[in-house]
Amino acid sequence: NWKPTPSMIASFRGTVPHGLSLEIGDTVQILEKCDGKYTGFMLATTVWFILYYLYNAIYSSGCHRQFEMVIPTEDSVITEMTSTLRDWGTMWKQLYVRNEGDLFHRLWHIMNEILDLRRQVLVGHLTHDRMKDVKRHITARLDWGNEQLGLDLVPRKEYAMVDPDEISITELYRLMEHRHRKKDTPIPASSHHLFVQMKSLMCSNLGEELEVIFSLFDSKENRPISERFFLRLNRNGLPKCPEKPERHCSLFVDLSSSELRKDIYITVHIIRIGRMGAGEKKNACNVQYRRPFGCAVLSIADLLAGDSKDDLILKVYMCNTESDWYQIHENIIKKLNVRYNLTGSNAGLAVSLQLFHGDIEQIRRDYTSMFTHGVSITRKLGFSNIIMPGEMRNDLYITIERGEFEKGGKSVARNVEVMMHIVDSGGQVLKDFISFGSGEPPASKFHSFVLYHNNSPRWAELLKLPIPVDKFRGAHIRFEFRHCSTKEKGEKKLFGFSFVPLMQENGRTLPDGTHELIVHKCEENTNLQDSSRYLKLPFSKGILLGNNHQAIKTTKESFWITSFLCSTKLTQNGDMLDLLKWRAHPDKIAGCLTKLKEIDGSEIVKFLQDTLDTLFGILDENSQKYGSKVFDSLVHIINLLQDSKFHHFKPVMDTYIESHFAGALAYRDLIKVLKWHVDRVTDMEIQEHIHEVLKAQEYIFKYIVQSRRLFSLATGGQNEEEFRCCIQELLMSIRFFLSQESKGASALSQSQAVFLCSFPAVYSELLKLFDVREVANLVHDTLGSLPTIMHVDESLQAVKLQCIGKTVESQLYTNPDSRYILLPVVLHHLHMHLQEQKDLTMCARILSNIFCFIKKNSSEKSVLEEIDVIVNSLLDILLRTILEITSRPQPSGSAMRLQFQDVTGEFVSCLLSLLRQMTDRHYQQLLDRFNTKDELRDFLLQIFTVFRILIRPEMFPKDWTVMRLVANNVIITTVLYLSDALRKNFLNENFDYKIWDSYFYLAVIFINQLCLQLEMFTPSKKKKVLEKYGDMRVTMGCEIFSMWQNLGEHKLHFIPALIGPFLEVTLIPQPDLRNVMIPIFHDMMDWEQRRSGNFKQVEAKLIDKLDSLMSEGKGDETYRELFNSILLKKIERETWRESGVSLIATVTRLMERLLDYRDCMKIGEVDGKKIGCTVSLLNFYKTELNKEEMYIRYIHKLYDLHLKAQNFTEAAYTLLLYDELLEWSDRPLREFLNYPMQTEWQRKEYLHLTIIQNFDRGKCWENGIILCRKIAEQYESYYDYRNLSKLRMMEASLYDKIMDQQRLEPEFFRVGFYGKKFPFFLRNKEFVCRGHDYERLEAFQQRMLNEFPHAIAMQHANQPDETIFQAEAQYLQIYAVTPIPESQEVLQREGIPDNIKSFYKVNHIWRFRYDRPFHKGTKDKENEFKSLWVERTTLILVQSLPGISRWFEVEKREVVEMSPLENAIEVLENKNQQLRTLISQCQTRQMQNINPLTMCLNGVIDAAVNGGVARYQEAFFVKEYILNHPEDGEKITRLRELMLEQAQILEFGLAVHEKFVPQDMRPLHKKLVDQFFVMKSSLGIQEFSACVQASPVHFPNGSPRVCRNSAPASMSPDGARVIPRRSPLSYPAVNRYSSSSLSSQASAEVSNITGQSESSDEVFNMQPSPSTSSLSSTHSASPNVTSSAPSSARASPLLSDKHKHSRENSCLSPRERPCSAIYPIPAEPSQRMLFNHIGDGALPRSDPNLSGPEKAVNTTPSSWSLDSGKEARNMSESGKLMSPPVPPRPTQTASPARHVASVSPSPAGRSPMKVLAYSMGLGSMQSFTPSPVECHSSGLISNSPVLSGSYSSGISSLSRCSTSETSGFESQGSEQTIPNYSVSEEPMRKESKTPPPYSVYERTLRRPVPLPHSLSIPVTSDPPALPPKPLLARPNNLENSSRRTEQVPRPRPLPRKVSQL
Repeated sequence: NWKPTPSMIASFRGTVPHGLSLEIGDTVQILEKCDGKYTGFMLATTVWFILYYLYNAIYSSGCHRQFEMVIPTEDSVITEMTSTLRDWGTMWKQLYVRNEGDLFHRLWHIMNEILDLRRQVLVGHLTHDRMKDVKRHITARLDWGNEQLGLDLVPRKEYAMVDPDEISITELYRLMEHRHRKKDTPIPASSHHLFVQMKSLMCSNLGEELEVIFSLFDSKENRPISERFFLRLNRNGLPKCPEKPERHCSLFVDLSSSELRKDIYITVHIIRIGRMGAGEKKNACNVQYRRPFGCAVLSIADLLAGDSKDDLILKVYMCNTESDWYQIHENIIKKLNVRYNLTGSNAGLAVSLQLFHGDIEQIRRDYTSMFTHGVSITRKLGFSNIIMPGEMRNDLYITIERGEFEKGGKSVARNVEVMMHIVDSGGQVLKDFISFGSGEPPASKFHSFVLYHNNSPRWAELLKLPIPVDKFRGAHIRFEFRHCSTKEKGEKKLFGFSFVPLMQENGRTLPDGTHELIVHKCEENTNLQDSSRYLKLPFSKGILLGNNHQAIKTTKESFWITSFLCSTKLTQNGDMLDLLKWRAHPDKIAGCLTKLKEIDGSEIVKFLQDTLDTLFGILDENSQKYGSKVFDSLVHIINLLQDSKFHHFKPVMDTYIESHFAGALAYRDLIKVLKWHVDRVTDMEIQEHIHEVLKAQEYIFKYIVQSRRLFSLATGGQNEEEFRCCIQELLMSIRFFLSQESKGASALSQSQAVFLCSFPAVYSELLKLFDVREVANLVHDTLGSLPTIMHVDESLQAVKLQCIGKTVESQLYTNPDSRYILLPVVLHHLHMHLQEQKDLTMCARILSNIFCFIKKNSSEKSVLEEIDVIVNSLLDILLRTILEITSRPQPSGSAMRLQFQDVTGEFVSCLLSLLRQMTDRHYQQLLDRFNTKDELRDFLLQIFTVFRILIRPEMFPKDWTVMRLVANNVIITTVLYLSDALRKNFLNENFDYKIWDSYFYLAVIFINQLCLQLEMFTPSKKKKVLEKYGDMRVTMGCEIFSMWQNLGEHKLHFIPALIGPFLEVTLIPQPDLRNVMIPIFHDMMDWEQRRSGNFKQVEAKLIDKLDSLMSEGKGDETYRELFNSILLKKIERETWRESGVSLIATVTRLMERLLDYRDCMKIGEVDGKKIGCTVSLLNFYKTELNKEEMYIRYIHKLYDLHLKAQNFTEAAYTLLLYDELLEWSDRPLREFLNYPMQTEWQRKEYLHLTIIQNFDRGKCWENGIILCRKIAEQYESYYDYRNLSKLRMMEASLYDKIMDQQRLEPEFFRVGFYGKKFPFFLRNKEFVCRGHDYERLEAFQQRMLNEFPHAIAMQHANQPDETIFQAEAQYLQIYAVTPIPESQEVLQREGIPDNIKSFYKVNHIWRFRYDRPFHKGTKDKENEFKSLWVERTTLILVQSLPGISRWFEVEKREVVEMSPLENAIEVLENKNQQLRTLISQCQTRQMQNINPLTMCLNGVIDAAVNGGVARYQEAFFVKEYILNHPEDGEKITRLRELMLEQAQILEFGLAVHEKFVPQDMRPLHKKLVDQFFVMKSSLGIQEFSACVQASPVHFPNGSPRVCRNSAPASMSPDGARVIPRRSPLSYPAVNRYSSSSLSSQASAEVSNITGQSESSDEVFNMQPSPSTSSLSSTHSASPNVTSSAPSSARASPLLSDKHKHSRENSCLSPRERPCSAIYPIPAEPSQRMLFNHIGDGALPRSDPNLSGPEKAVNTTPSSWSLDSGKEARNMSESGKLMSPPVPPRPTQTASPARHVASVSPSPAGRSPMKVLAYSMGLGSMQSFTPSPVECHSSGLISNSPVLSGSYSSGISSLSRCSTSETSGFESQGSEQTIPNYSVSEEPMRKESKTPPPYSVYERTLRRPVPLPHSLSIPVTSDPPALPPKPLLARPNNLENSSRRTEQVPRPRPLPRKVSQL
């Protein structure tokens, strides 16, 4: 409880016990008041800018709303302002956030303005007019702000918000439409006003005062159209009276729109006041003369573009001869340059102009300051376009034109000045009645300007004489002519005069026009004061005054003036005077009445009352004689007032009838004459006169009624019955006249139309004499007599409807009694027009007016009866009309379209008004009216269709939310009524699918309307809607559920059709609605289960619609949970529970993925999360849902994402998924996505070419070659040689790119996503990602953290525990991994260029490796290698990389440990391979620089000399180790072999080095040789010949080959022995770089361990090492080794000098950079390219020695990886090949330019084709001659060391990529096939888990997964019959042809559900 204090303005903190804390702006609701105490509660806290106020609660009994309404006690405008500012406050801040600065600041100013205006209203001291003005300003600003912010349009009435419940819907529509139109199209103003302000005249030599005269000039009619604005300037060219603005500012008023055109000019004439000549001496003459100075002209067209021009400078011109001064402005306008030029002083006139539009009074209100300070008003010449009654004017305009004077005895012409006086009848000069112009007070006399030496001067000076009427009679104007001497005295000598009387004796004023006046000569001393002396003289030539007939001496001198009278009191018309004085001349009455029609209308309206008195006076005197003529004259005057110019005089006539009319007997004559005319309408051929009579019937009836009232007052109501009979007879004549039918546009129909136009105006007059019911019956009968046929004149039909409309708008219709009488005839005509669809605009207006009288919830009996009549008459036709006009195409023109929308909107508002007024009784009567169910069915279908139209978004403008809510409220109320009829009449045996479907469809789109989604509204708007209407969606949802339950077994008709619509409804975020609607899905499942035993249809429809709806932004996580929980609960007791649970789980999982997909798609840029989410969804559609169409759609969405991200390789793999679904067939395919209608063959061809293009852009050319071959087969089979040629050239270009272009090897990274905050497709999973070009670990880690800004990077590589998995956070674990290539055969071969090998190192990778070093047991500080173990983790992916994504999930992890000895073996194998590669490159001159070999040799030899290899000897060759590890005997032997092998390689390398070393590096070479002998001695090696029998035959490149066997004799020159690995830890190797390392000071020494081999025969048969020795530089270790911070592993600060040197070398070019054990790998990404240095550019070509079938069938398989004979055979049997092609060797000798003897050893030099022939049982084949490609392998060897550690001994063997896996061929003879051998044991992949075919190539036989058919190359069966072609004939002597495998039919990855995709 609290008690307010009147002065309480501050906030109340509520610090007292039980105190309520109140801030200024808080709103409280007062519930109770007692003894000055108030009880209430706080409603809400307002925003910062709301001032303090209180609300008072008002309870209304029987309130129809759901909630109590709180009605404010303050003004409604203040309430609206408060709530609006609250909403604006939030949105205003958002403008700042969105950086919309302009609108932000504008809105800020508007808000401050509104607050200021609000303050004025709250103070309460404003007058009524000022309050109205303030409210107008407030609402204008509120509307502007709402429009700018996209808020709703507010309907208002007199500035206050309108409650839609308190007015009819038609009135609401009109208010909305009016405000909408007002906003869009301002009404053009009819009058305009020009404001002129004179600022200064800029001139260099003024020195004299000036007169400046402004006027408006019409150059088209060559006359001025305005009075003059006259002002005086001082000697400085400034206004003479600056303190009086009216002296230098003027407003030219009342310009019509027709006068705003280009040929209207502002003319400025400047007159100087001074000496006769401008250059005369100052003392020459003291008399001042008015002399011409200059003229300026400006077209008003300059103002038409913009309404204001500030500081215009007008050029001032002067005429060349003074005699042309009168027309100088015309010459300037016409640009007659020869007649004028600029004034000598080059003067400029500074003015400011502004154009105003609208009523002058409104302008006075809007620009009060202008009028307050003072502005002179300059009128138009004469009357304005509209003459207002009461306007008093008596202005005589005199223009002094010219004169003709004699010399008067002088030798030169005179300097004539005219002086003018006005003299009254008494001879006295009238004071101050000569106006020079506005801005200057009137004067008593006028002096014209003087033209020098001119006897025929032309002045053309306009003057206004505002003489009062009482002084007009007897007054005259006298003109005196003087010669102005230029002598010193400067005398002005009078030499003549003229005069002109203003009024004649008969009372007529001086007629308008030009008058030639007589110049009477006189002497200087003549006394003109006595006017009686000269008034008897004639004044004008040809006109004699009085009785003076004396002959006048002829004179040549004349003086011309032009007069023009603008008077509301005086007339110049003699006929008018004769009529007004009819009593003086009774004989002239007939003539005067006849001539009245010829008198100008302005003369008649000036004397309107006098004229009317005259007419009725004559009628009273002699009605028999003059009755008809008086009637005709009265008709003429009445019709005269219809003219727009005199329209405003109608009130004058009305006032006359009410107050001055006295003809009490006139009604008899008027009725009689009017009836006489009406009776003769049908007989008269010429109808013009009767048209005039019928137009005037309104005022004729007014005179009749007023006359009868006067007679009744005078006689006490006598002759009443007689009068009624006269009126009845008159109306009967009218009814007969109206009932006459005439086809076409006849004169009769025109007369009927004229009558109907003015007939409704008679109703109000009849009501003055008759009862309302009598008048209503009279009107009913009259309107009822109209012809009903519709084929009559269309114009008559339109007029008839207008008459009905005016009747509805008349006062008669407002009375309920008369309305009930008139309504049937009105509805009859409306129905007739609506049925014909004619005059719809007028029909809509009439209907709107009808419903405006019927307010909502009117329970009056009369209203209910009216509704009955309207429903029976118009409801059906109204529905049909709306259907008709909404189904028409909208007009193209904007004006027509607006009219179309208006008509539609009005009809809709009428329908809504009618439905809102209908009660239960009306609905029941309506439904009972239908005789058959078909009629009821048609009606329901019609109204449901109309409702669907009304719900359309385009039905009302976007901001008409108020109107939409009202319409929806009416619709839902009506639907609730009609649903009962649906249940009662169309269920069970009467079930009608169409009507029920229409009902459900209507309900669904009703709920989905945008205007009902309350969640999108502001809180205040949502609260208002809920208070007024509740949530209509829930109401309709409950109705849907109720109706669905009533369907029973008929529900099956709507399954699955309604699943989609109902699903859309449930996705709306309204909990109640979802709870009501979701159970319907259980019902559908149940009924579908009963019908078909499953609910596949329900599932299919749910899945299809979910995708499209959720992609539109519908649905959320809450919905997924609710859907799952409600349906699971519903199916608990069902017999089909298990399958139901499966369906619900599937749909729920789909929702999870779709929600994640939608969230990812909101991100602007394409990132891994977006792509990964799409892949997840795509897989789900394929594997779990088997939805082929959705699968294909998401394939293309993924494809587009890849293209946008420039992932071209992934894009190609993605599109390949769709390609695999198609066959090479001619089956027609429909148009789908962006594909046109085409055959399946055409689409597959297009896909192939697109995929090839993307493989090309992604530099994955090997894959493109496969597809080229595939499509080439098709072209060849169709003999399409043109395309085949192009394709072969394309294929050739891909081969060229492989050899010539550079390719970067990407890094691979393992990423773990841990925590519940990740999307489900990432949550607690690990992936391997293929990095971008040049992307290293740090950059990749930063990219991932940018994609997941809330994620925490884990700083270790250990597997996380369960707490991390379950954490409500995001954790990222990232480190680099090493790929393990599947295809070893290509990598192990000698002579294959690195350009080719690089592809196989990083493509089609399933397995990745990560090594972690650790010490097991006691660490030996002297030699850490004794206890250094490596934990090797192998990650196996679900798909190979690259594929359809840049990352794939890890499916399996394998962890093994490598012993120190195995680690050492791998290190030496890698280093030996690197040495061999560098020596080979140097020997074949592939190196431009020998530095890489130099550095590598130096690193290995120097490290060995310093004890590097000795560490291995100390660790593993000591007796203690051999005794403790007897199982490692073979490994120790292997290590010894490698060490000896390395020594021999070094010796050979030094020999090569010596051959190529430059002279300046000879000292270094000598040092290396010396150190090598030291190294050999440390290993105990004396001479290699003692241990090994080396043979040069084993070196393909001329280098000695060392056999692994200790006994050299065991090695046959014809055989090669397969040596299996002895360690289970052997893994396929890869050659690549790794850019990060765990560097240390010891890493340089670690990289130099070498060994000695006991056999030299197989040194170069070893597999290429995957990396350099671990004893490498800082780049030799992979970041995955680090156990603490993977992201920092690449930037260790502890670098040795050699490592620092490596950074220096990284600046070198790839050819110059040293590549050694110390500097094996460049660190910069730009140096990770592969270079080609091929000497001979020989292209591969086919071998002509092969038979056709061998080429056609087996050449392709022969180019694939051949790990063993068994593998090759298995591949040929399965029809699938497991790796990309190796280009076949061409039969070509080495280039003569660079001849290299290539000696091929027996097994190792065998060509792949021959080996394949053995493996496939095809017998012997000719060997290929080795290609130069074998010898000239190009590019630096790419290595990828993995580990590098820092240990106490200074030696580390941790760095490696993998152990090499050796495979070879062993044959006993050339004719024997190669025996099978087992590959390394690896668990077979589960057959049941076949992933989508993401890769072009599958893995080896270890992973039997179906190969994509697009790229699988099966062993073809017999080709189609073709004509014999060269090289393709089948040979007869082909051996073992029976062993050819049959082609395996291609399995389809998906069943073809969408047959036409």
